[in-house]
Amino acid sequence: MTALTQAAVSVAEPDLPANEAIPGADDAPFSPLESRHHQRFPKLTEAEIDRMRRFGEIRAYPAATMMFEIGQPGPGLFVILKGRVRIISRDGLGHSTIIIEQGPNEFAAEVAQLSGKPSLADGLTLEPVTALLLPPHQLRALLVAEAELGERIMRALILRRVGLLERGRGLVLVGGEANSKLHALQSFLRRNAYPHAIMEAETDPDIVDLLARISVRPSDFPLVICPDGNVLRAPDEGQLASHLGLLPEFDPEHVYDVIVVGAGPAGLAASVYAASEGLSVAVFDCRAPGGQAGASSRIENYLGFPTGISGQALAGRAFVQAQKFGAHVAIPLGIKTLHCDRSPIALELDDGRCIATRTVVIASGAVYRRPQISQLCRFEGRGVYYWASPVEAKLCRDEEVILVGGGNSAGQAAVFLAAHTAKVHVLIRAPSLEASMSRYLIARLESLPNVELHPYSEITGLDGDEHGLERVQIRTRRAGKETTTSMPVHHVFLFIGADPNTTWLNGCAVKIDEKGFVPTGLDAVADGEIPAFALETSVKGVFAIGDVRSGSVKRVAAAVGEGAAVVAQIHAFLAQHRAAIAARA
Repeated sequence: MTALTQAAVSVAEPDLPANEAIPGADDAPFSPLESRHHQRFPKLTEAEIDRMRRFGEIRAYPAATMMFEIGQPGPGLFVILKGRVRIISRDGLGHSTIIIEQGPNEFAAEVAQLSGKPSLADGLTLEPVTALLLPPHQLRALLVAEAELGERIMRALILRRVGLLERGRGLVLVGGEANSKLHALQSFLRRNAYPHAIMEAETDPDIVDLLARISVRPSDFPLVICPDGNVLRAPDEGQLASHLGLLPEFDPEHVYDVIVVGAGPAGLAASVYAASEGLSVAVFDCRAPGGQAGASSRIENYLGFPTGISGQALAGRAFVQAQKFGAHVAIPLGIKTLHCDRSPIALELDDGRCIATRTVVIASGAVYRRPQISQLCRFEGRGVYYWASPVEAKLCRDEEVILVGGGNSAGQAAVFLAAHTAKVHVLIRAPSLEASMSRYLIARLESLPNVELHPYSEITGLDGDEHGLERVQIRTRRAGKETTTSMPVHHVFLFIGADPNTTWLNGCAVKIDEKGFVPTGLDAVADGEIPAFALETSVKGVFAIGDVRSGSVKRVAAAVGEGAAVVAQIHAFLAQHRAAIAARA
C-alpha cells in the first residue's frame, strides 16, 4: 500500500488501527480495502431506501447510457432500484478498469458528490436502469437527518475515494524528479486527495508514444494528461484546479453569513461548527486543507489520539466534515484584498471576483520562513523543501539529508525522515533542543541511530546544477571559533518557523501589530473603541483565530478551540446586527 493511500485511509476512517495513519509505511502487507468490500459497497435494505425517497427523485436511464462521467459535475448519489451499472475508472492514456458492477439496492457515488465536484469515474448502464437520485444538497441533508444510515453512506463514499487513490488512475503527470513544478503539482494533488500517477518521459512506452505524436518543448514539462484527453503544459496549481473543476461557482448576489480565510485547523474548525449550526459558510485557502499542520508527518500530543495522527489525516477528516454540513470550500483560491469599508463586507479573490459576507474569520495562519541563504530560490522544490511528506521521502530514500530547525515540527519531520533515509543531520543554532522541542520528541531523536544533532550550526550556501542540489555549506560557531564545512547532500528540509500570513490585509482597516499578527479583543482597540468580542479585530464583524492572531498559542488544539469559540461570537454579532436592522425599520 502506498504512503499516499495510507494517508487517505487515515483521513477516511476514524476507526482504523493507528499504524495505518502513519504515512510512509510502504511495506504494509495488504490494503485494508481488500477486507472492507462490504463497507465500500454496502447493500441497502428496502426500509432504508424508503427512508431515502423523500430526499431524491426517480430517474430512468436507457441501456448504454452514461449516468455520470469523469470530468463532468457529479449529479449526486444514485440508489439503483432496477437494472445494472458498470463503474469504470480511466486515465489520460486511455487505460480503463472496471471497478465494480452494481445492481438493485446499491448506490453509486463517492465523496466528491457531497459538493457536486466533477466525477472521478464513469457510470455506464448495462441495461435499462431506474434509480433514485439524491442531488448534493439533498445528500448532505440525508447524512445529517439519518445519523446511522448517513454514517454507513459516508464511510462508503470516503473508502471509494481511497480505492481510486490506490489505483493511481486519473491524471498522469509526466516529468523528471528534478522538476520543481512536478514536485509542487504532485504535492498539491496528494494533499487534496486527488488520484494521479507519475510517469517518466523517457522510459514509459505509452508516454514515449504520446510524445512522438505531440510537439513538446522542455519548457512544457511537467505535462498533465487528463482523462478527458486534454494535455496541460506546465500548469500551476491554480490552472490545474480550474481545469479539474475543483473550484466552486459563486452566486454574485449571495451574501454569506461568514467567510473563513484559511483552511488550517482553526479555519476548518470554524467552518465545521458554523456550517453545522446553519450558517452559510465559504472557506478559502490558496493551497490545501490543513495549513502547516497538514504537512506534519505525525502529531502525537493532540487530545484523543494516543498513538498519534498525521496532520493530513486530521485535516482531511475536518475537510470532509465541512463539506458534509454544506460549507462551500474553494481550494486553491486565495484572497487578494479585504474590503472592510463596505456593507456587507467584500472579499476580492485572486481571480478578480468579489464575494460578499456579513462576517469574516481571518484564519490565514503563517507562511514558511525563508532564511537568507545563497541560491535558496534556485533549489526550492529541487532539493530544498519546507515540509516532509511521503512525496519528499521517496525522493531522498536511502540518502543522507539535512534538516534545519529545533521545534516540534522539525522533530516530527526528523523522526519521519529517519525511517526512509540513510541519515538525518539536524542543524540548530542553539546548544541543544531542550528549550524548543517537547521532551518526548527529543528522547525519540536520541534513540535513533541515524539522526545526528549539529548544535551551533547553520547553512550558509547551496551549490548544484540544473539537475538539483549537490552540496551544502555549513558554518559552525562554538567556543568563539568558527569552522566551515561542505557536505555532499541532495536534500535539505527547512523547519525554521513561519511568519504571519497577513499581507493580503494591507490596505484595509484591520489593525496589525509590529510583528505582523492580528490583535483581537482588548489588544485591538482602535480610536478608543473596544471590540465587543474577545476574538474580534479592530473592524466590526471581522474576527481572527489561530496562528495569525496576536498572542495565540501555536498549537493545533488551541487553534481548533478558537475555531469553535469564534462561532458563538459570530452568532452574537449577527443577532445584534439583525436587531439593529429591525430597530431602524
